[in-house]
Amino acid sequence: MSVVAVVGAGLIGRAWAIGFARAGHEVRLFDETQGAAAKAKDFAAEALTLLASEGLLEDQKAADVLARFSLVTSLEKALDGVVHVQESTPEDLDIKIAVYRRLDALAAPHVVLASSTSAILPSRFTADLKGRHRCLVVHPINPPYLIPAAEIVPAPWTAADVIERTRTFLLAMGQAPIVMKKEIDGFVMNRMQGALLEEAFRLVADGFASIEDIDVGIREGLALRWSFMGPFETIDLNAPGGISDYIERYQQIYERLFPSMQRRVDWAGPVLALAEADRRKKLPAAKLGERALWRDRQLMALMAHKRRARRDIGE
Repeated sequence: MSVVAVVGAGLIGRAWAIGFARAGHEVRLFDETQGAAAKAKDFAAEALTLLASEGLLEDQKAADVLARFSLVTSLEKALDGVVHVQESTPEDLDIKIAVYRRLDALAAPHVVLASSTSAILPSRFTADLKGRHRCLVVHPINPPYLIPAAEIVPAPWTAADVIERTRTFLLAMGQAPIVMKKEIDGFVMNRMQGALLEEAFRLVADGFASIEDIDVGIREGLALRWSFMGPFETIDLNAPGGISDYIERYQQIYERLFPSMQRRVDWAGPVLALAEADRRKKLPAAKLGERALWRDRQLMALMAHKRRARRDIGE
């Protein structure tokens, strides 16, 4: 059993810790904020019980997985003997730079230093490090113990063997790595999600559809296919002759739409009042936490279904 360090025990760190422990790794959980690691372990205990109830721990018991958590009081202890570090500190460049200087100085030379950052390019906080070749981003789709996709984003100087080791490591723990060839602002998932959100806000702001109707279109429409296939496979199957046939038939539609999709709507402008009013009517702010738990239970059920479907229907 290998040892993994999770540095930062907030929303993302605690979720990574669950995934690592479920995969059989011993997890060293460290956070400089007093009590944060203990709270993360308490959250993991509840989440693992739910995972077990959905059959998502394989033949493991929740208590056995939780026993792989170790709460440590110093970064030195967290990094002792680890094979992988998952940094999940706040989304602040100065913090990342400071943390990575410490990680690079303290971690053994062979250890991969991966950041969970969702928006900061790895080149911005690893450029001056002696061991910058072993640094990269591994950005999860939250929560990573329920959503397998994770983006591997190399800096220009990240070594090829580090990228491959990270890809293999993620595959072995049940994740689905997206291996980027080079870094770009927003990575893959935020750019894809951002394109959809831009159009969603524009349609609402311009009075074409309501917040709920947009959600229905995704929830009861596009997302049903997207839960088991991506956009390229979708269009490959949406025309008799495959992707080239689809493009011949339908590219003209998107060419016509594209010019009207170039204008930005300020998400914090007047449309925000519409979005906030519609969402709070449907879900009072006091119930956001409760609904988030509902979301996670839905994801667990979907994950369990997808496993059964792959077994019964095939990939």
